[in-house]
Amino acid sequence: MDEYILIFKALGDSTRLQIVQMLSGGEMCACKILERFQITQPTLSHHMKILCDCGLISTRKEGKWSYYTINKDVLSGFQNFVASLESGGKGSCSCS
Repeated sequence: MDEYILIFKALGDSTRLQIVQMLSGGEMCACKILERFQITQPTLSHHMKILCDCGLISTRKEGKWSYYTINKDVLSGFQNFVASLESGGKGSCSCS
């Protein structure tokens, strides 16, 4: 459950949510992500660290560049958890 708390916190920021949406199209270099925002490179690094720390985003280095992609296993687990919230507890109230 703690891993989902970290993901919810990470996605609670609009910039990070937009980054995840961008990465849904596939792997991207940090330089391409940076081009889409009016933020500094250190600010992007901060956002990417949060997304990587919660496991939602994976990174690989190639030379001096960092490439980011969605961790599909973590995303799938998170999606299943969110789906369970919708179906969980229906009809379980015993009050009258």
